[in-house]
Amino acid sequence: MRNVTAAVMASTLTLVTLACQARDLPASDNWYQGGEGLVKRNNLQSHMFEGINLTEQQRQQMRDLMQRARHDSPPVNVSEMETMHNLVIANNFDETAVRAQAEKMAQEQVARQVEMAKVRNQMYRLLSPEQQAVLNDKHQQRMDQFRELADLQQMSSMQALSSSSKRSNQ
Repeated sequence: MRNVTAAVMASTLTLVTLACQARDLPASDNWYQGGEGLVKRNNLQSHMFEGINLTEQQRQQMRDLMQRARHDSPPVNVSEMETMHNLVIANNFDETAVRAQAEKMAQEQVARQVEMAKVRNQMYRLLSPEQQAVLNDKHQQRMDQFRELADLQQMSSMQALSSSSKRSNQ
């Protein structure tokens, strides 16, 4: 149940963040906008084309793709979030209803992610082979950072489990 709740909350936060970014961002070549948005992004989540020198033509083509994507994407379904909230605060918890609502919201999120992946693919294809190589190198560096972070988190949780089991044995 915690996994379903976490998935729904992550999806909701992602939807709200994307909606706010799509509404508030000027047309630019930035894929993700860092800074003072709803979620402060760290270096591991910097935007896709950071550090790649784009030509003015590439910038314009990417702006056009993003404008089209923002225009074509369906609005965030606030009623679905409201439905989930009502299920969470209900006096009698209905796991079946929550599961159905979470799955519905997850399907909508998957559809959004597929559409955004299409746009990213179109943007990637606008890059020269040299720019693609730089992007791939930077991606590999970020993945290495994520792996290190995941390893640290796993070690930390293992230490916490070991520490709590030692305390309970004493």
